[in-house]
Amino acid sequence: MTEYVIIGDGISGSSAAETLREEDPESTITVITDEGEPLYNRILIKEHAKGKLPEAPISIHDEEWYDERDIDLSLNTHVSSIDADENVIHTHEGEDISYDKLLVATGGTPTQLPVDHSDADGIHHFWTFQDARRIRDSAEAAEEGVIVGAGLLGIDFAAVCGAQGVSGKYLMRGDRWWRYALSEDGAEIMHEGMRDVGVEPVFDSGVDHFETDDEGTVTAAVDPNGERYECDFAGVAIGLTFNTEFLRGVDLEMDNGIVVDEYMQTNVDDIYAAGDITRFYDVLLGEQAQNGSWGSAKEQGRVAAINMAADDEDEVFEWVSSYSITHFDFPFLSFGHPTIGDEHVERRYSDTEWRRIAFKDGKVVGGVLIGDLSPQSTLKQLMREQREVADQAEVLLEQSVDADKLTPAQEH
Repeated sequence: MTEYVIIGDGISGSSAAETLREEDPESTITVITDEGEPLYNRILIKEHAKGKLPEAPISIHDEEWYDERDIDLSLNTHVSSIDADENVIHTHEGEDISYDKLLVATGGTPTQLPVDHSDADGIHHFWTFQDARRIRDSAEAAEEGVIVGAGLLGIDFAAVCGAQGVSGKYLMRGDRWWRYALSEDGAEIMHEGMRDVGVEPVFDSGVDHFETDDEGTVTAAVDPNGERYECDFAGVAIGLTFNTEFLRGVDLEMDNGIVVDEYMQTNVDDIYAAGDITRFYDVLLGEQAQNGSWGSAKEQGRVAAINMAADDEDEVFEWVSSYSITHFDFPFLSFGHPTIGDEHVERRYSDTEWRRIAFKDGKVVGGVLIGDLSPQSTLKQLMREQREVADQAEVLLEQSVDADKLTPAQEH
């Protein structure tokens, strides 16, 4: 009987547990998580923080779900170390758990700003359900807010400020939001969306330090230019620090995350990894890549489980991810790897419609759609097919994308 252990009960770990039970009905499966509740929807917790959604719809699995599948769920359990020679996991609670196959799906923890008073009361990071509850309570009582981190996660704080009636300042180090994937045209649409909900972008800014009152509660953020922004609420989203401390004694290959192949296998026998924490081999790109989307993490968990249960690795992770933002009057979607590529084309169609497509070696590798998301299925399909279409970019930039207008791949 095979003993499987999964560290992490996010969507990748939970997906793996479910798949393992289907693939290997006689096995023992243990899921270890340091959180105090089973799997919940990380996408919906932002709606809870905005005050738009009660807790009930956010939970995905209750403890009975694990019992019904004969999966041993260990909540509030912290892994201290792993002995990869003996295939044993040690926990802070003093328990030793043996495994035949191990999946690491621990994700990350929001990175704290390396400035004075960044741990003050009223300063929040947004990752867990518990974070969302605290943010909701704090924002409901706040009047002025500051947001730091000009990326996909930071914009959730802008939405919270808008929904909770907090007058916000969004402090960005560069000249626009998500400058690695958006030009000025695309970013300006997002800036207007922020302004519409009462959040003002402040460019070439950031935080030098926070000020606090005598009780240790945040009262202001001071940027590197000396500008002072009063606040009783602050949201920080400057990236993730991956949860790998317990792996210190394991000779795993690391590169800003755990390096895995297309089968989710690490360089250490019997150890796999899935989710945000992985730097995986992207078969569409032909190189290592990273992705933090929900769908990607779920699929990685499934693929890892199939390969863990198989005698030989036989399922490849191949996925075109997407990330959507629905906080404003217009939708936003990024897909694939929009920040890489050797060529980009873009077009603005109206005040709230813009499109950018990234190419590498003539093939679509990612993009951003604002306002009109209808081209996404065609562009994702072209990415899966790995067709060289960069020299037909005009067809892809037409308001309505018609793939039939593209020269067939074999004739091209």
